Amino acid sequence: MKIHNPFRVALLATLGVGVGLLLIGSVQNLSTILLYVGTALFLSLGLDPVVSFLARRGLPRWAAVLVTILGVLGIFAGIIVMVVPIIVGQIAQLVAQVEQVLQPGRWNEVVLQVQDWVSANLPWLRLDDVWAGVQQWISTLDVGSISTMVGNSLLAVGGAVAAGLGGAFIVLILTIYFTASTPSLKSAVYQLVPASKRARFIELAEKITDSVGYYVMGQVSLGVINGVLSAIFLSIIQAPFPAVLAVIAFFFSLIPLVGTLTGSTIIVLSCLIPGVGSPTIALIALIYYLVYMQIEAYVISPRIMNRAVSVPGSVVVISALAGGALLNLLGALIAIPVAASILIIYREVIIPRQNER
Repeated sequence: MKIHNPFRVALLATLGVGVGLLLIGSVQNLSTILLYVGTALFLSLGLDPVVSFLARRGLPRWAAVLVTILGVLGIFAGIIVMVVPIIVGQIAQLVAQVEQVLQPGRWNEVVLQVQDWVSANLPWLRLDDVWAGVQQWISTLDVGSISTMVGNSLLAVGGAVAAGLGGAFIVLILTIYFTASTPSLKSAVYQLVPASKRARFIELAEKITDSVGYYVMGQVSLGVINGVLSAIFLSIIQAPFPAVLAVIAFFFSLIPLVGTLTGSTIIVLSCLIPGVGSPTIALIALIYYLVYMQIEAYVISPRIMNRAVSVPGSVVVISALAGGALLNLLGALIAIPVAASILIIYREVIIPRQNER
C-alpha cells in the first residue's frame, strides 16, 4: 500500500496512541469511582428481585422500592448501632492479647501450655525436638521490631477501615439510586438497540439481570446463614471474640469458592490465641466448620442457588481466579455471574445461530 502523506499518517498514529494512553490513565485515576459504581450496580441488581417480589404482591413499584430501601437502611443502621461497638470492644481485647503475646518470655509460656495439652491429649506424638527448634527460633526474634511492625500495621488497618466505611457509605447511596431507577436505566439501554432486534435483546438482558440478582441474593443469604450460625456456635463453645469472628464468617462467605474455607481457617487459628482461646476450642471449631462446609456445599448452596444459572465447576474456578486477578475482591464476587451471563449468550444466541447454518 502506497502512503501519499507519511507526515499525516504519523501524526494521526501519534494522536491515536496519545488518546489511548489518555483513556488508560483516566481509567486508572477513576478506578476507585468505577469500583464504587460497579459495586452499586451489582448490589442494585441483587435488590431488584426483592422489589419485583413486593411488586407482584400488589405494592406499587415506588412503594416496593421504598420498602426495600428502608430495609437496607435499617440493616445498615442496625449493624452500626448494635454490632460495631461490640466489634470495636472485642478488637481492642484482641490487640491487648497480641501485645501480651509479644512480651518477652511470653512465648515460652505459650509453648509450654501447648506442649502440656499435646502430652495430655495426644501422648503418641513426640514433639520435644520440634518444640526445641521453635524455642530456639523464637529466641532469635527481635520482639521490639515485631511490636513496632504490629503497631504500624494496626494503624494502617485503622486507616483502611475508616476509608472502607466511607466507601461503603458512597456505595450505599449509589445502590439506593440505582435500585430506584433500575427500570429507567434498563429502558435507556434498550433504546440503543435497533427496533428489529430489541425484543430478543430485552429477553436476554432480563435473563442475565435476573441471574445476577438471584446470585447476589443467594450469596448474601449464604453469608447471613454462616454468620448467624457462627455467632451462635462460637458463643456456645466460648470462643474468643465471637462477634468479630461471626462478622469474618459473614464477609468471607460472600467470596465464592474459597471464601468459607479461608474464613473458617482464620476463625480456627483465632481460637488458639493464648489467654482467651485453647487448642480444645480450636479443635471443636475445626470439626464444626469441616461439617458445615460439607452441608453448605451439598445442601444449603444448591437449594439457595437453584434459581441462578448453573455454571460448570471448571468455569467457576477459572472465572473466579481471573476476576480476582483483575479486580481483586469485586472481581471475585462478580466473576461467576459474568460467566453465567456469557453462558446464557452462548446457549441462547451462538448455538442457535450455528445450528441454523
